[in-house]
Amino acid sequence: MEFRIERGVLADAVGWAARSLPARTPVPVLGGLLLDAREGRLRVSGFDYEASADIEVAAETSTPGQVLVLGRRLVDICKVLPDAMVQCALEGARFTMDGGGTRFGLSTLPTQEYPALPELPAWRGVVDGAEFAAAVGQVMIAASRDDTLPALTGIQVRLDGNSMTLAASDRYRYAVRTLSWKPEGADCEAVEVVVPGRRLTEISRSLAKSGPIRVGLNGSGSGLIAFEGAGMRTTLRLLEGRLPRYTELFALDSPAVAVAQREPLADAVRRVAVVAEPNSPIRLDFSAQGTVLLQAGYEDDVASQQLAATLNGADAMAVAFNPTYLLEALTSFTTPQVRFELLGPGQRAMLSGVSGGDHMMRDEHRHLLMSVRQLS
Repeated sequence: MEFRIERGVLADAVGWAARSLPARTPVPVLGGLLLDAREGRLRVSGFDYEASADIEVAAETSTPGQVLVLGRRLVDICKVLPDAMVQCALEGARFTMDGGGTRFGLSTLPTQEYPALPELPAWRGVVDGAEFAAAVGQVMIAASRDDTLPALTGIQVRLDGNSMTLAASDRYRYAVRTLSWKPEGADCEAVEVVVPGRRLTEISRSLAKSGPIRVGLNGSGSGLIAFEGAGMRTTLRLLEGRLPRYTELFALDSPAVAVAQREPLADAVRRVAVVAEPNSPIRLDFSAQGTVLLQAGYEDDVASQQLAATLNGADAMAVAFNPTYLLEALTSFTTPQVRFELLGPGQRAMLSGVSGGDHMMRDEHRHLLMSVRQLS
């Protein structure tokens, strides 16, 4: 095995494939990256039975072949190699990398013990990479960090007609984002699966600049979802279970409606929350006189700030939220204004974006929060 490749191209390919590597594994070969050199190209792959990633890039191959080397070590080497053409070769049981006068020799792992990459499921359609990455980021903040409930750590993906809906919930908040989707093929039946949230976030970020990305899905047997864009392919094993249905949760009966400027409100939450004790709420007092008063703290250490806001459907409305949850919800929106649909203390509260110019609510992203029952 012998090939030449530009350092930057190799570093990008190795960095992409290394995203699938586990942080720790009792099986050494699963910490490896498989390099497969063929005429005119190099394929770099990683797989740990839960996730796979592979990418093909141009390379000058003089002797085809395969080699399996420790992935993390290869990533580190690619970062420090001089910016020049890199000559790579398999010399006995050692993989050598020579570029710009710098030479590395790596021990190899047994390729015969490396598992075969999973077959890609059938492609279901195409979504814009940048929009998909933004949507994943908006809902991921509501996913649980508690691994004892795996389904709640995931992002639910629903494909239905021309729309893709992403959702996440930790039982205290629920985020939903809908985006455009172009189905392909004869199978356009609606489907709903739960995907590991943290890994989906990493994948979506890495594919954000890839333009259109294809999505494949196999909900039975192997239970895989796949993504492909700009020569990069990755699969994730689906999580079992599903999220609670949000249709009824999102239906609020005759709420009071408040609208405020999103960025000033987020800044105010950051300020007054400085004096909030752990797990203590931040209180918002909306009034029909066009203001909202934010308050936090107890006894000696207190903070408050008043901002402009509109309120309809009530003369006054006081609610309190976990400041971290509220701030994360506010920063997940990109609109100039945010709309609150409020039922009162200890009740559900719906946040949605509002375009500043036409005061029209944008329903593609909604975030449900539980307000605190006891006001401070």
